[in-house]
This record gives sequence, structure tokens and C-alpha cells, in this order.
Amino acid sequence: MKLTYDTRYPAIDDLRNGARRRIPRFAFEYLDGGCNEDVNLHKNTAELREVELKPYYLNAYQTPSLKTELFGHVYDAPFGISPIGLQGLVWPKAPEILAKAAFNNNIPFTLSTVSTASIEKIGAITEGKFWFQLYHPTDNALRDDLLDRAEAAGCEVLVILCDVPSFGFRPRDIRNGLAMPPRMTLANMLQILGKPNWALRTLFNGQPEFANMKKYMPKGLDMKQLGLYMNQTFSGRLNEEKIAPIRDRWKGKLVLKGVATEEDTEQAIRLGLDGIIVSNHGGRQLDPGQSAIKSLEPIVEAYKGQIKIMMDSGIRSGPDIARTLATGAEFAFLGRTFMYSVAALGDAGGEHAIGMLKTQVRQVMEQVCCPSVEDFPQFLVQQGVKVS
Repeated sequence: MKLTYDTRYPAIDDLRNGARRRIPRFAFEYLDGGCNEDVNLHKNTAELREVELKPYYLNAYQTPSLKTELFGHVYDAPFGISPIGLQGLVWPKAPEILAKAAFNNNIPFTLSTVSTASIEKIGAITEGKFWFQLYHPTDNALRDDLLDRAEAAGCEVLVILCDVPSFGFRPRDIRNGLAMPPRMTLANMLQILGKPNWALRTLFNGQPEFANMKKYMPKGLDMKQLGLYMNQTFSGRLNEEKIAPIRDRWKGKLVLKGVATEEDTEQAIRLGLDGIIVSNHGGRQLDPGQSAIKSLEPIVEAYKGQIKIMMDSGIRSGPDIARTLATGAEFAFLGRTFMYSVAALGDAGGEHAIGMLKTQVRQVMEQVCCPSVEDFPQFLVQQGVKVS
């Protein structure tokens, strides 16, 4: 397949700047920000980019292959689309745009429980070739119904989230009165008026809503009541007692996302999970925590081969994907890059981001003479902080 992308936006900074120009500030800050002082948000990418690869220019050259086997499926690239909540707030129909692009390009798309497209809609778009991330409900009947809906829609992989025992403290969102829909302060209204394309598309497509939760929610909730309902409905803290019945009920592949320690990895293996995603929620939950790449290194050293190890958080570009795979992850997931692209380019954003990332990963592989994705660790110079 020919790789195509919009040459006006060849880099992640171009997409980020394009997104900032096209969407209201409250939506951009929700997408772009971390928690507290954004320390871990910046560490994620900065420390990942300390990973170096070694090129072998005189080796016999082989045309590189991006194809990657994961859970019995051969994907066309070693990366997928991370789950993100409130995607339709950033750009109308964003999850549908990304799901369609992922399906067309044979990479995994992960739908969040609190995204703005339903399980059924994404299942139809992807012909069942999608992943679903479950925010754990307090009510077992609600949990089971969500699992039944995901199974009926053909979902291939269930992702359970462990790094949201409490919601991150995000000053921007607090200042912006972010809710669903956002609080209509004078400042927010002025921001919307300043982005007429976003406003018209939102008006045409309808106010974004928690599509997966719509059937369970009482009607007529105001914003305060909606926030209270969501807080009461979900219990983010996982333990063995909550995971075990999900493992018993879910017959497909089961992945734990948000893992940051060797201890949690060992427990995931003991509970019979198929994979983990090393992640710190994109720096949006624990500001004094480690970067994802720092958490990944000892986990790979201790447990690679015992469970599928993937990573997200801090990965923005093709070289970042290469660094992640060279450090030992078997697959990479990106969130902000795809959302910046959709915000900047609308319906073309998903295809653009995938084409750009594939081109960038292939260029790195050609440069270092890496024939296949699983060979990336052979080209690793060092991990972690450089030693002077």
C-alpha cells in the first residue's frame, strides 16, 4: 500500500499547532495537558527520546517490514490508537474517523468506555476488529452488560484500566469548567465563536455525549448531576477480586493498561491476563511518577516472553515508536498524535497520522538496517538517562 500523508503537516508539532488553531482553547487544553504541574507529561517524551539506536550502514540491506503479530493477528504496523475519553469534544466524530482509518490500515483502534461513540457504532465501522477499554463500573450488572455488548460487537481485545483509582488533578480543566457538555461560561462561548468551523461541525453533528453510557443514565441530568452520576458509576481501583470475574467471563484476549511496576506485572501474569500496556495515562494521573519508558525497562528485563508487553504515554512520532520497540515493548500505542491530526485535518486526520507514522518508522528501519519490527532491540545503544 502506498503511504500518503498531507505534506503540510509532516511532523507532530505541525499537527499540534494546527489543532490549536482549529479548536476552542478548552478542548485543546483538555487534549494537550497533563496533571498538576505537567512534570510527568514532559518527562514521558523527554526520557523516551534519550533512547538511542545504532545504525549498521554496511550490513546487507533487506527491505524492512512493518508487519507485527499480536494476539494471533498480523497488523500492518507496530502501533495502534490509544483510548481517549470525550473525543467528540475535541473534534466531532473523532472516534468514528479514527476507527475507520485504523480499520482501513489494519491497525488496532481502542474505544474508551467514556468516548463519544458507542460500542455498536465502532463495531460496525471496524467489522468487529477493535479493542475496548473498560472503566470498571461499581455495579456488576452494568459491567456485565458492557462486556456483553463488546462481545456482541465482535471486540477482539478487552482492555481494563488500572491507573485511575482517582481522577487526575488537572488545573486547566478545572479552570475551563470542563464537563460534558462544557460549562458555557462567557470565556468558553467566546472561544467557540472564535472557532466557527468547529462550532458549525459540532452543531451539525449534535452535542457530544457519553454514547456508551446513554442507555444507563437517567434523563435530564444537568452538568453537576452528570458529574456526580459518573463519579458514582465507576470505581477505578482494580484488585484481584474485580479482575478475576472479568477474566472468567471474557473469552477473548484480556489486557491490563496502566501498569508501571514489576509487582503489578507479576500479578497480571498470575491472574491469567494476556498482555499489559505499560502506561501512566499520558502523564495525566500521577505527576511525581516515573515516565513510561523508565517503567518499561525493568518490566521487559524481568517478564518479556511471559506476557505481551506494550507501551503508551509519551510516544508521539515514528522515531518514538522505534525507541519504544527497541527498549523491548512489542507494540506501541499513541493517543495525542492521532487526536492532534483529526483536530487539524478533520476527516483526513486518521489516514494522515497513520501514513506519516508508517513513513517515519520505515525511514528509521532503513537507516539502521533493521529488517523487521521484532529486530529493533538489536539496534539499542542504551536505555535511560545518558551517562556523561
